[in-house]
Amino acid sequence: MLDTLASALGQGFLYCFMVLGVYITFRVLDFPDLTVDGSLTLGAAVCAVLIVNGMSPFLATLVGMVAGAGAGCATGVIYILLKSDAADTNYGPKLISGILTATALYTVNLRIMGRSNIPLLGEVTFFDRLGTILGVQMRGWALVTALLLITLAVKYLVDWLLHTEVGLSMRAIGDNEQMIRSLAVNTNRTRVIGLAVANALVALTGALVAQQQGYTDIGMSVGVLVAGLAGVILGEVIFGTRTVTWVLFSVIGGSLAYRILIALGLRVEWIKPTDLKLLTALFVMVALGAPALRKKMARA
Repeated sequence: MLDTLASALGQGFLYCFMVLGVYITFRVLDFPDLTVDGSLTLGAAVCAVLIVNGMSPFLATLVGMVAGAGAGCATGVIYILLKSDAADTNYGPKLISGILTATALYTVNLRIMGRSNIPLLGEVTFFDRLGTILGVQMRGWALVTALLLITLAVKYLVDWLLHTEVGLSMRAIGDNEQMIRSLAVNTNRTRVIGLAVANALVALTGALVAQQQGYTDIGMSVGVLVAGLAGVILGEVIFGTRTVTWVLFSVIGGSLAYRILIALGLRVEWIKPTDLKLLTALFVMVALGAPALRKKMARA
């Protein structure tokens, strides 16, 4: 049971960067960004290719994040070209821009990788190098502890960003774009920055997951957007959304809760690994319906 818990927490911390990115786009920017389906694999592909060619895994991971940020910028630029007016609140161009970028990234990722799968077995990865520095083997609870510290560092960096002038502008765009535009804020530039930061976080998850599991696959990002939304929604329902600082902890907690629920569900004998997508859909449905059900019960 403890091994299962350690594995679930490790997966939760690995994917919490992606969940933070989804939170920035869906909640902060009010931008349903589908680029995630391509930028996660992009970060993994760039990182894997660089590691295989002898680059330091730390630097390769950073370059993977930069590639993800570039994908977010591409989505932002496409949206600017597609939207019909200065303060377009229609979700159509937002969805289409993400779909176009994600579709293009499938080919880009294949070009980068040269094939559909790149094994990293025998290569020195981020976790191997980190374990050498710390003098421990990066597995089990040692891996969970290391990922916890990395998660806290990234969380506080995102928290700091959202309290800067740019971050406040990003939050204002999601709340009332016309109001923030009247204050002479360049919303196009701010939105592109937000999309770049979000997809850099998504690419970080891709790079770390590839190194932790020992390979990069062209289909590794299938369904991650739903998992990211599940983490965001579960976190908000379970832990609340009092302040921005707190909601970032909530999102991380939601990522952990989602992975723990999946791990516990798969321990049930009649649930098969192929039922994972159905479990995800059920968790999201329950999380979405919980607030409304709670209000009805309170009125009764």
